[in-house]
Amino acid sequence: MAAKSYFHRGGEQPLLGKTISQQFAEIAAAFPEYEAVVAIPQQRRLTYRELAAEVDQLAKGLLAAGFEKGDRVGVWSTNNLEWILLQMATARVGIVLVNINPAYRKRELAYALQCSEVQGLFVIPSFRDSSYIDILAELLPALGSASTDSASPPAHAEFPFLRHVVVYDPQHPMQTECPAPGFAVWADIIEAGHSISDAQLDAVTDALDCDDPINIQYTSGTTGFPKAVVLSHLNILNDAYFSAQAMHFTEKDRLCVPVPFYHCFGMVLANLLCLSVGACVVIPAEHFHPLSVLQAVAQEKCTALHGVPTMFMAELDHPEFQNFDVSSLRTGIMAGATCPPALMMRVMTELNCREILIGYGQTEAAPLSHLTEIDDSLERRTETVGRNLPHQEVKVINIETGATVPLGQPGEICFRGYNLMRGYYGNVAATREAIDPQGWLHSGDLGVMDEEGYVRITGRIKEMIIRGGENIYPREIEEFLYSNEKIQQVAVFGVPQPFYGEEVVAWVQLHPGEEMSVEELQAFCRDELAHFKIPKVIRFVDHFPMTVTGKLQKFKMRDLEIEQEKQEQEESVGVG
Repeated sequence: MAAKSYFHRGGEQPLLGKTISQQFAEIAAAFPEYEAVVAIPQQRRLTYRELAAEVDQLAKGLLAAGFEKGDRVGVWSTNNLEWILLQMATARVGIVLVNINPAYRKRELAYALQCSEVQGLFVIPSFRDSSYIDILAELLPALGSASTDSASPPAHAEFPFLRHVVVYDPQHPMQTECPAPGFAVWADIIEAGHSISDAQLDAVTDALDCDDPINIQYTSGTTGFPKAVVLSHLNILNDAYFSAQAMHFTEKDRLCVPVPFYHCFGMVLANLLCLSVGACVVIPAEHFHPLSVLQAVAQEKCTALHGVPTMFMAELDHPEFQNFDVSSLRTGIMAGATCPPALMMRVMTELNCREILIGYGQTEAAPLSHLTEIDDSLERRTETVGRNLPHQEVKVINIETGATVPLGQPGEICFRGYNLMRGYYGNVAATREAIDPQGWLHSGDLGVMDEEGYVRITGRIKEMIIRGGENIYPREIEEFLYSNEKIQQVAVFGVPQPFYGEEVVAWVQLHPGEEMSVEELQAFCRDELAHFKIPKVIRFVDHFPMTVTGKLQKFKMRDLEIEQEKQEQEESVGVG
């Protein structure tokens, strides 16, 4: 009988049966004078001893403001030191931190606040062309007339749970002047905390359990409307810790973090990863900018750098790249999208990240399920996403029957283990759709497993194109197109077509200075791809719709392509 595509990975080290606060306290005690956070834009540095003290004071302030274990506090902000303080302070007292995308506008913010029934919100004044204060004043008209005193919370008809809105300026977090009526400021919370004793704080922490929910992450929305993923201490602490072990991370490492904190990549695989072992979090900028990353790596002698492929491309292709000493780099995690082999080679050689790892997972899996290893071959680091982390299970199933398929055969990837979410907040039906009665999370991704447990991703079930009865996997076509030296980035997806059902479309971004015609690219495909896989429509573009974390949003491209085709048909009829 052929071996089945199932792999359980044990571990030399047991799972951490602790809360985040317990692990952080042990690390802070072990490395009190080591740097924990360097926030370059704010010109602030905190040792573990200093960070622990500021976390405790903020945690006391949250308690004084009336928040209790299980309450939900949102953070709507770019990357800054206060974000990390909130992350660790909420964990200290069992408050569920709700991460809100800084790119959200009013409608999206309203959805996030309502979906998670947020009771408190910490927010920066603005980001790019969005005034968060103006958006909130419009969304919450009662702010202007209500007191911020917890005894008489603001009454918001559409947001009945919301009691406090706290604004802070990362450049001046301790300012006492309120920017608009109804808001509290960071200094108010810190000052209120003086009424809480150390013993009171410790009593709250001691009552926490590692299975308690501690974080809500919204799915990134690459395929549709986001859901609120509930994660526990056990979920994210162990995912961070075992990722750190895979990277051979210690208190001597310094990680440059250009990925956004609101995303699992930043919050778990960067911030918590570092703080779980005593390493240093280096914040290069409030949001991604390649020059700031290069400056931070050189200035702080960072040993690791995280990012999605588009970030690494931007850093390597920056005109000032050669002016920076990046020799201190050793490792990092690249995740969130396909990594072309040529890019991997450049990251390993030009960026000196010779031990760079490829990660794979999803928010519902806290987020990492698979990671390559530092001694894996280049082939495995570019063609697979590695093996599942210790203490996790993975299998590949037939998408029609649910049966585990033989090794080497494609199917849907499913996960089971400590890392699976508690569920979607307030959405039992969606949770049941994602996690089956046997406890397996169905990823929606298609892949193939080999005999050693290494998984190769072949596509997404929802992205699979069915053309004339043929199943077409965009990932396969994308990987082939990446072999063309003129192409920098590509996205393949399907659009409706009356005769075949769907047609293959490719959006292509060329390297700077390169030129190519549609006919040339189709000819390039003709000798290597079956005719039904060759993109019928090819658009050369300068950029792609993306999430803030660098993930391609194919559903937006599909909508734009459908609208473009409709306009072209109408113009054709008009000319006739």
